[in-house]
Amino acid sequence: MLTRSVAALTGPDTGLLSSLGAWTWPGTAPDGKQVAHILLAHRLGRTSHDTPGAIECRMRHLAEILGGLARAEDSVPETQGTLVIIGSRALLKFPGARWGLTLPAHPQWTRLVQDSGRAALIVGLDPLAQWANAVRVDAYLDAALAADRLLFGFARTSRTA
Repeated sequence: MLTRSVAALTGPDTGLLSSLGAWTWPGTAPDGKQVAHILLAHRLGRTSHDTPGAIECRMRHLAEILGGLARAEDSVPETQGTLVIIGSRALLKFPGARWGLTLPAHPQWTRLVQDSGRAALIVGLDPLAQWANAVRVDAYLDAALAADRLLFGFARTSRTA
């Protein structure tokens, strides 16, 4: 129990952060309002240690670090992840981590984040190639949603870096 509490207080290590792919896009929420989206997924495994089970475990750990994320049918919580927007750049900061994750930031997406103060954060439990285009990301999301392999939360913006 003590080990789990300590692990929850420490952020993701640089190995986990460097294994993540990130995709951003503006979209529509279930209530019909515009919302910025962020998808985080583990890159395809490059070593024998990157088994599907190991990847899922890392992504679930990331969800725990963020304060616990919800399944599709649950109420979507606010995460402990913080979005920092500086000019045209976007960074997702994790609690307890020294480094953040640079996000692809398109002007329409960035403007939506700045206007709303948040973005929908989606964590995929299965790997996705970093080079995946919008069509492949949509297919990934459809398949993962149908298989209950996505976790959801909202990341809020921060005024300071």
